[in-house]
Amino acid sequence: MKEELFVSGRNIPNIDPYLNIWHWQIPIYLFLGGLAAGLLFLAGLYTILGKEKQMQATVKIAPFLVPIALILGLFMLFLDLKHKLYFWQLYTNIRLESPMGWGAWVLMIITPISLVWSGSYMREVFPKWDWKFKFLYTFEAWAIRNRKYIAWPMVIYAVILGIYTGILLSAFNARPLWNTSILGPLFLVSGMSTGAACILLLSKDHEEKKIIGKLDLLFIVVELFFITHMIMGFLAGSEVQISAAQLFLGGQFTVSFWVFVIVLGLLFPALLEVLELIGYKVPLVLPATMILIGGLIFRFIMVEAGQITRYLY
Repeated sequence: MKEELFVSGRNIPNIDPYLNIWHWQIPIYLFLGGLAAGLLFLAGLYTILGKEKQMQATVKIAPFLVPIALILGLFMLFLDLKHKLYFWQLYTNIRLESPMGWGAWVLMIITPISLVWSGSYMREVFPKWDWKFKFLYTFEAWAIRNRKYIAWPMVIYAVILGIYTGILLSAFNARPLWNTSILGPLFLVSGMSTGAACILLLSKDHEEKKIIGKLDLLFIVVELFFITHMIMGFLAGSEVQISAAQLFLGGQFTVSFWVFVIVLGLLFPALLEVLELIGYKVPLVLPATMILIGGLIFRFIMVEAGQITRYLY
């Protein structure tokens, strides 16, 4: 018979394992939500600034991806649900302290806004499009006349959606890696960056690419600042927070985080965008694709690593 000495009632392998309940669907949802927020924010911003003609891909073309991203993201959430037939109860039980409740209502509002926005540009992007019904032409004419009025709530809800993707994690106080106020702004800026990267892939106008490239470079700098701030905050915290930071500083997520997120997902694309801005010919499809892949990997890492960290008593 093998004898073992337990010196603690917690953190005993095979007896007190960590609980992993969020799988691949959640990081994909967070990525798509952030991407949609970034695309809607930039489209609304340049509409409010009166630069629709200068920023064609940003305002007209890229937003067509938003309803697809939101619906696909909601489908990811549906796949993750344990009791799928009761998803509607999120809308019948109002709990102001619930981040998931807020998120459900934000998605309920921003999805039709994105559809109305895309619909107002449908016949400009697809000249042969036929709405079939007269009332849809009437509604389209109303949406075209009121684009600037639609842009304001679209920008506001895009910011809320982007921050929410981070707050969804940071509200879990039992997970030290997630329990930081910086996560909301970090995910917001990351979503803006992925949105800008998506526009770089879609735009064919050199001047528009230059403007979005500069903006994306700013987003990358801010994102790196937030990541640095997050890690430094953990290192200055309690033992469990230091242990959370160690996952990226020698722990099991070190290589994936620093190689695929920081270097290939942020620093290298930023370098390529700087080279493009100073006159070198750089295929922007490369940094844009790397930013999108890095943003997706970042969310996978944060969801997976966060479920490993915990408070031990």
